[in-house]
Amino acid sequence: MAHTRITPSFEVKRGIAAILAMLAFALFGISAPAPAQDQRSAIVLEVKGAIGPAMADYVAQGLAHAAKTNAPLVILRMDTPGGLDTSMRDIVRDVLRSPTPVVTYVSPSGARAASAGAYILYASHVAAMAPGTNVGAATPVQLGGMSPAQEDRQDSEPAGEAEAPAKASEAKAVNDAVAYIRSLAELRGRNADWAEAAVRTADSLSASAALEGGVIEIVARDFDDLLAQLDGQSVSAGGLEHTLETSELALDHVEPTWRTELLAAITDPNIALILMMIGVYGLMFEFMNPGALYPGTIGAICLLVGLYALAALPVNYAGIALILLGIALMTAEAFAPSFGVLGIGGLVAFVLGTTILIDSDVPQFQIGWPVIAGVAAFSVGMTVLIARLAVTSHRRKVTSGREGLIGMVGTVVDWSDERGHVFINGERWRATGVDTIEAGDAVCVTAVRSLTLEVEPAVSGEHGGTVRPAQLTEE
Repeated sequence: MAHTRITPSFEVKRGIAAILAMLAFALFGISAPAPAQDQRSAIVLEVKGAIGPAMADYVAQGLAHAAKTNAPLVILRMDTPGGLDTSMRDIVRDVLRSPTPVVTYVSPSGARAASAGAYILYASHVAAMAPGTNVGAATPVQLGGMSPAQEDRQDSEPAGEAEAPAKASEAKAVNDAVAYIRSLAELRGRNADWAEAAVRTADSLSASAALEGGVIEIVARDFDDLLAQLDGQSVSAGGLEHTLETSELALDHVEPTWRTELLAAITDPNIALILMMIGVYGLMFEFMNPGALYPGTIGAICLLVGLYALAALPVNYAGIALILLGIALMTAEAFAPSFGVLGIGGLVAFVLGTTILIDSDVPQFQIGWPVIAGVAAFSVGMTVLIARLAVTSHRRKVTSGREGLIGMVGTVVDWSDERGHVFINGERWRATGVDTIEAGDAVCVTAVRSLTLEVEPAVSGEHGGTVRPAQLTEE
């Protein structure tokens, strides 16, 4: 009987638990799709401004975040005048390796994908532009501007005909860039002939002309139009075929991290130069004044950060050598005056070094003349300050060693036949002098011979104090 009473109670409890479990499962099953819907967002990266190390780091982090979160799409919203070749190639490599489809969208109206931006556009899985934008002018910026004779020849040649560069080094750079952008065009099935023209003759196209010429796939007014046209397209990314489902995608604009912002700040050539100069002069002051700590600590940190920034930039090592030579010459002028020869030579070397320090024709990665003038003026000021300190130190009385004893006043301990002992500076010394000196007299050191002092009676001052002998006092 007890068993029959317990069994129904157990069955009821087990049934209630099962019902609750099914309700929980049902609720979980209903609520589970909601986070999945929230995660279906296209990641938008703003590629705006000159392309440099910071931009390459920003894009790399964005693509890695997209792969980690299984984002369905990455959109590079581009408006760039170009940038550094090394940074552009880093971005292209990241795009080619990305398992997430990448769409480059030149937007808004008035934006451009010039120079390095054209390469990134060609490397993307889908290329799109907004009306009123342009793409092209992909000639390597390191070549600089053409000479007037070259420009005249180009104007006289038929449109689209490529002009052979005059120098072998320029030919190598052009041919390398042509091969690179043609390989990207062939990989994505885009117009390779126009890509070559964009490199050789700096050709550019509007959005509509680029669409007609097979340079891009989409012309979209805004993001909604872009997502609508992308829906259903098939692309190959990460070795797999992807059918884009973009009709209901949200947009997740990813901002640069503090690391990227810091890298963008220190890789500004102007900031990098200032940091390096603070580092050099900080260490110089630390060596001149050991134990100050602050100049050495701040200088070491600034110098290392500045050198790290310069390592990420296309640096001309001749420029660094000239800067260091200029600092050395201006410092030498302070210690070995040459009537301005070393100082002027150092200033000229310093200005020339800062002018050619960055090996790039991209305006955003060149050192501004106001910064060059300011740093040069600061260096001249530091040279004058060091010279003044050196002169002041040279004129100051020596306070240590043999020379430091001369002029000191001591007390005679014992004296006989022009010889005796004196107590001076907390020490007992042998001394020689005139016979009129007696024990307890105050004497002044006039010379040091081996371990024996030559002394004379100290001259009494007007107020009863003792002063050095007249010949020492005059000095």
